Amino acid sequence: MTNEFLLNEFGERIKQLRSDRNYSQEKLSFLTGFHRTYIGMIERGERNISLSNMAVFAKVFELNLSELLNFKSQNPESYKNYQTKTEK
Repeated sequence: MTNEFLLNEFGERIKQLRSDRNYSQEKLSFLTGFHRTYIGMIERGERNISLSNMAVFAKVFELNLSELLNFKSQNPESYKNYQTKTEK
């Protein structure tokens, strides 16, 4: 999949935020209203979630969206590898 690293970066961000707050996937599931397996799939980079679902995570973690999407602390090299749909 093109840009798989971006899904992995987001998943790692969610996992780190969850871990920082000592939440289990089950606890985060309760707080977000998302199924526990869906959260696991996000953390493993298997789901490309919607902006509205990102906003739910931001609310639960008491962040704004830009803070939630701050991946630079995770892997600053990731953006240089991003490909648009027109690039081959």
